[in-house]
Amino acid sequence: MLLSIESLVLLCIGFFVVATLYSSVGFGGGSSYLALLSLTLIGFFAIRSLALVCNLVVVSSSTYLYYKHGHAKLKDFLPFVLTSIPLAFIGASFRLKEEVFFVILGVSLIASAMALAWQTIATSTSHAERVNSYPKWFSYILGAGIGFLSGLVGIGGGIFLAPVLNHLRWDRSIKIAALASFFILVNSLSGLGGLVMAKTLELPWVETIALMGTVFLGGQLGIRISLKKFTPKGIKRVTALLVLIVGIRVLLKNGLGVI
Repeated sequence: MLLSIESLVLLCIGFFVVATLYSSVGFGGGSSYLALLSLTLIGFFAIRSLALVCNLVVVSSSTYLYYKHGHAKLKDFLPFVLTSIPLAFIGASFRLKEEVFFVILGVSLIASAMALAWQTIATSTSHAERVNSYPKWFSYILGAGIGFLSGLVGIGGGIFLAPVLNHLRWDRSIKIAALASFFILVNSLSGLGGLVMAKTLELPWVETIALMGTVFLGGQLGIRISLKKFTPKGIKRVTALLVLIVGIRVLLKNGLGVI
């Protein structure tokens, strides 16, 4: 056991909150798990492994429930995944100056969050959602672009995909959340396979069991809030808030080195 009981309890509380919020809009919470773990653990491999496994617990159960309720159709999601996986590998092979890249990334996330939030204010109060029609090739190209960006940064990619699709009105908000969850699931499985192949998977068993159980409960709560309580605008507003928080953190910490 790497952590004291007190530290583990506090970490579990943080993970529960993150899992509940992120799962409500189809996200896994991986970026926030990394942030919380970095405050308590010093082992880089353990941090990456725990965050990835917890991410998988949340999005796998979310994807199943979205599918069970008819919001996740494989034929609609495959174009995004088929192009994102190889482009994620290509993106991971590029080396950019980190500070410049993270400044651009942080500003992009903040801008997309603000645009998505404005969309919920500018539209009418009707619960009906207007959906635009796009050709099939659009899904392949967008999946490739998001996959490439995900590979550059090293996260699942749903946090990029969801605000873009919501802004473009690709489909209903609940279906976009389902796609984000599935998108993260596939990319996270790929990342887990990479850790296993590289022999860098490190999972301290006490912390792993405690945190997996915690995010499972939080994820179950969050996805049920999404399916039963959230309106389309509610999903978009929570998505915008979470993307904004991550964008500010990326800009200030990774880009500008302020925090």
